[in-house]
Amino acid sequence: MAWNACEDAAMRQAVELARRGLGLVEPNPMVGAVVIAADGHTIVGTGWHERYGGPHAEVGALATAGGAARGGTLIVTLEPCCHRGQTPPCTEAIMAAGIARVVVGAGDPFAAVAGRGIAALRAAGIVVEVGLRAAETTRLIAPFSRLVTANRPWVIAKWAMTLDGHVAPPRGADRWISSAESRELVHALRGRCDAIAVGIGTALADDPLLTARPPGPRTPLRVVLDGAARLPTDSRLVRSIAAAPLLVAAGPTAPADRIAALEQAGCEVWRSDLEDREARLAELLAELGRRRLTNLIVEGGPEVLGSFATLDAIDEVWAFVAPTLLGGDTAPAVTGHGRAATALARSIEVEEVSHPGGDVLLRGLVRRG
Repeated sequence: MAWNACEDAAMRQAVELARRGLGLVEPNPMVGAVVIAADGHTIVGTGWHERYGGPHAEVGALATAGGAARGGTLIVTLEPCCHRGQTPPCTEAIMAAGIARVVVGAGDPFAAVAGRGIAALRAAGIVVEVGLRAAETTRLIAPFSRLVTANRPWVIAKWAMTLDGHVAPPRGADRWISSAESRELVHALRGRCDAIAVGIGTALADDPLLTARPPGPRTPLRVVLDGAARLPTDSRLVRSIAAAPLLVAAGPTAPADRIAALEQAGCEVWRSDLEDREARLAELLAELGRRRLTNLIVEGGPEVLGSFATLDAIDEVWAFVAPTLLGGDTAPAVTGHGRAATALARSIEVEEVSHPGGDVLLRGLVRRG
């Protein structure tokens, strides 16, 4: 399919508009839309999905275009919805506006739409074309796609390490491996995600807060993978429950008195009856998916990251490499075993390489298959 330069530019603009909804629209997808007048080159309306429960991108773009939308083209990053959810179907608004042609970036993977929106528009006599800037528009909805197709959050593995592989400084040394600028990026990432997970080892060793500072558009659920429910009730995680919720993921051997103490302190304790650690983790991911949490950051140590890798459950990587050498015994940032751990090492599609504060940030996607 060939699209003209104006349509291509309009889709680029729609993608950028959609990104303004990052952290504000989840569990919905980010969507942007642009209306081109009937003359084929004048942009008369723009919109994006600004917040969960608010008007969709198409409705916003059509509203700004007004009567100038009639006979024109709607450029939209995602297939218009045809069902009634938080808002009325976008397909009805498109028909009512008199749009003659719709150019869609990516199809909607949500089962209630999944081609039905396109079919409804075509049945109404509207020309629909699909696939303009497909790679960009599909990437835009990747976390949403993972949630609605796999029923689990999009998992972002984050770690910082030295050039020689250390992921924690020696006892008594500076607490931080990465730069202040790198840590600012991590706080911004936290502030637009739904949950942050660490293992009990990290919780005991670092006594972290796991909050976004300054706060972002979302307040992430803090999750501690704590099979034996060992998290101290005087830890900073527990003492800061009023600022951010805390879930302790316990296993079948967790003592009843420890669970009771954590619950009395205000924690939510989620308990699995499964003995196997990876099986419990898979069950927890399904629970987070049931709660419609879209983006999960894993900030745990090598064993926790390795468990996610073994499950083949890592979708995106943020690896901060500091230009320092510590020497001594080293361990990889991600341990694990079997096919998934091997696949992780050879299947990162790099999306960004930057240098915050002298570190190197490598951000990319884990490609499967």
